[in-house]
Amino acid sequence: MINWPLAELLPHAGDMILIDQVLAFDEEQIRTRLTVKPGGLFNRADGSLPAWVGVELMAQSVAAYAGCRARQNGEAVELGFLLGTRKFECNVEHFPAGTELTIHGLRSLEDDNGMGVFECHLTGDGIQASARLNVFRPPQAANYLAESKDTRHD
Repeated sequence: MINWPLAELLPHAGDMILIDQVLAFDEEQIRTRLTVKPGGLFNRADGSLPAWVGVELMAQSVAAYAGCRARQNGEAVELGFLLGTRKFECNVEHFPAGTELTIHGLRSLEDDNGMGVFECHLTGDGIQASARLNVFRPPQAANYLAESKDTRHD
């Protein structure tokens, strides 16, 4: 179990942090968990989460992976981007309130320019979801965002 606070691993704040805990990580993978709590930003009236939120849970797990690696190396946690997902499959339409979910993200590709691909699986009681996430974490993200802003034409 990793004891770093999630707010120090993710470039998210407050209610946007959806995962509860990093269970384990190494150079190639991460395992996270959460318990579905009613009343969040994406919950349905019955307290459940729509299955499509699984993509965000996977993306936050990948972001936590990057945050853990940064912390381990004494570096600052940088902003990253979810570029897209392929093959999102889920055997349910929603995740009921109170359900404990575990997310496993496995790095299958990462290059020096910040592009990465992760194979992700989300499981819970009777729940199976999977997706391939394409992510981008530019070196020195703050400079990248400033450059993007400067080149925009209003």
